[in-house]
Amino acid sequence: MTDEQEVLTADEAASLLRVSTKTVLALARAGALPGEKVGRAWRFVRSDVLDYVRGAGTQRGGELHDD
Repeated sequence: MTDEQEVLTADEAASLLRVSTKTVLALARAGALPGEKVGRAWRFVRSDVLDYVRGAGTQRGGELHDD
């Protein structure tokens, strides 16, 4: 598995984006940030998170706000 395919927890994704975990979960629930729910926890592929930062998320209507 390459670094780009690394699976991240919501906390790790939040750290990478420098936002709160609450923001990451809201983006995931809204479908703006690709992720999968595994049991009760969310998991994110690192490359998907980086694509979101690069602007792919805004094309799907996602907005990045840290409330």
